[in-house]
Amino acid sequence: MNKVIAVSAAALTLAACAPAGSAGSTGAQQAASGKKEISFLVFETPNLTPQYWDEAIKRVTDKHPDIAVKKLVAPSAGERNAYAKQLLASGQLPDVMQAIAPAGFAESGNLHAWTPEELAPYEYPRSNPLGGKIYQLPYNSQPTPLVYYNKKLFAEAGITAPPRTYAELLDASAKLKAKDVNPFVVGGGGKDAFAAGYIWMALVGADVYDQQPDFLVKRRAGQVRFSDPIFAGATRKFADLVKKGYIDRAGLSRDYPSTEKAFLDGKGAMYPMGSWFAASADANRPPFDVGVFAWPTDDGEVVVPSFTGGGPIVNARSRHLDVARTFALEFNQNAANNDVLVKSDAAIIAIKGYRPPRMGPVYDATLKVFQDSKVVNAFTVETGDDALLPGVGDKVFAIAQQIIAGETGGDEAAKLLDEEWVKAGGR
Repeated sequence: MNKVIAVSAAALTLAACAPAGSAGSTGAQQAASGKKEISFLVFETPNLTPQYWDEAIKRVTDKHPDIAVKKLVAPSAGERNAYAKQLLASGQLPDVMQAIAPAGFAESGNLHAWTPEELAPYEYPRSNPLGGKIYQLPYNSQPTPLVYYNKKLFAEAGITAPPRTYAELLDASAKLKAKDVNPFVVGGGGKDAFAAGYIWMALVGADVYDQQPDFLVKRRAGQVRFSDPIFAGATRKFADLVKKGYIDRAGLSRDYPSTEKAFLDGKGAMYPMGSWFAASADANRPPFDVGVFAWPTDDGEVVVPSFTGGGPIVNARSRHLDVARTFALEFNQNAANNDVLVKSDAAIIAIKGYRPPRMGPVYDATLKVFQDSKVVNAFTVETGDDALLPGVGDKVFAIAQQIIAGETGGDEAAKLLDEEWVKAGGR
């Protein structure tokens, strides 16, 4: 359950070379007609469907008819970084890759570093630097996670307002449990191990990064450890929620789409998830109102973990580097693409002058929480000099699965993470 699904060399080669969807199916014909073909690695989710990617690619190629695109699809959203590394190892690194963490690629000279001129249209052009350079276009801010909640179940349990302090969150969870309501809906089954990690990510944001925003920078320097009291304390809270029966262990059998469906079907009261869930909540209105709040801190300060990035990275060794750069920049800055991304994935576009289309109530509430909060990094999502070492993110999710299963306590989990850090080459 806690390992990335193995991909055979034959299957990997087939997946990497075979065109997928309408954008890829005509790639060879377009290249034969004199166009320059590039490969584009994407990933699919319930919000980012094959149709979404095909139409977004077409908007760019309509504007740049000299570009042909072969679309490649990662096995899952959670496996996209590992899959890109497999492609690199096999000599098949795509020309452009969407929302792939640059760590592990850029250090060996595989990625194009965006210039100040190329970054000028972005609100936060210096987001997630690696060695002082920016390799991923910082076009999308994503609170990761917030807590979405079922207002009907809250009211039936006598909870009149979303909790602002951690003590209030525990009180609300106890009231829900007393009503035979599952307080937290979580996932983490099959290939979607990452879905087990959101409560841990929320606790690290609220309890660790609020006090030590540079914790991972210090961890890389060997100045702090995950077993230190501040991080271990946040991890103990996660394990304590499991021990109290507030987290549904059955979630470990759910993949990501099933986890989302479980919340929308009313099988739990709270759903810690990234801001992209707002798109599903507005598009697939459940028979209850959905609210949203930031994971509560001990003192009630409103803190939201968030990541600004998510844009393409470009293969510096692409034989059509200029074409790949042009495609990546246009894909990110195309207003119609961004409008669709906002509608389909509740994106908060970080490009100067962009105005989102009219959206639904859950997106509007999500945006308000984000704008009214103190923003800190999102644990496991960082991609710059303060990122986890390559491969450690997957270990975080595997340990989170163990915590939810009741196999690992908080202090033990923190020590395990230190061990994985050292195995990955850290101090």
